Amino acid sequence: MTKDKKILTYIFSTLVLASILWYLLFVVKPFNFWIQMSISILILVTASLFSKNSVLKFRKITPRDILIGILSAIVLYAVFYFGNIISGYLFSFKDTEILSVYNNKAQGNLKLIGVLLLFLIGPGEEIYWRGFIQTNLTGILGENKGYILSALLYSLVHVITGNFMLVLAALVCGLYWGWLYKKEQNLIPVIISHALWDFTIFVLFPLI
Repeated sequence: MTKDKKILTYIFSTLVLASILWYLLFVVKPFNFWIQMSISILILVTASLFSKNSVLKFRKITPRDILIGILSAIVLYAVFYFGNIISGYLFSFKDTEILSVYNNKAQGNLKLIGVLLLFLIGPGEEIYWRGFIQTNLTGILGENKGYILSALLYSLVHVITGNFMLVLAALVCGLYWGWLYKKEQNLIPVIISHALWDFTIFVLFPLI
């Protein structure tokens, strides 16, 4: 088996794992959502960090990284703010599906949820999806194909939840953060963007 095939096989195995974890998280719901989410992210991060194919791109944090992270989080929140209004005219089930995600806030203290989103869930998702999946696919398929495929995979993993709005949101986020990572070639501003966006849309200014 060639090196690329080994990498793709490993990536596929982690994607199967991610799908199972997301199915348990959003459909089966065996225990507290936030504990389960944190464990799921830690499993995926571990799978990416301990892989022989781990090629995460970090640099020293600079003021520019912080500024890009903050501004990009604001832009993405604006996209979702107006997208939420527009989607209300397109999909009659929009509020029900979005509310099903927000209802998970009842399972945890808001301060704890904010800490998990900022320092574990947001950063962890970026380490796995952009740092591991996108970087490896880019190395095999090329920059643009790797970017597009990783964004599609990010969205497809959410299909197992049966929540169309969540799948659509994942597609938008995957394309957005994937583009930012492709442009910056550095995980730091993408992690900051994801963490701040999560915190804003779930804790500070929810859309519902």
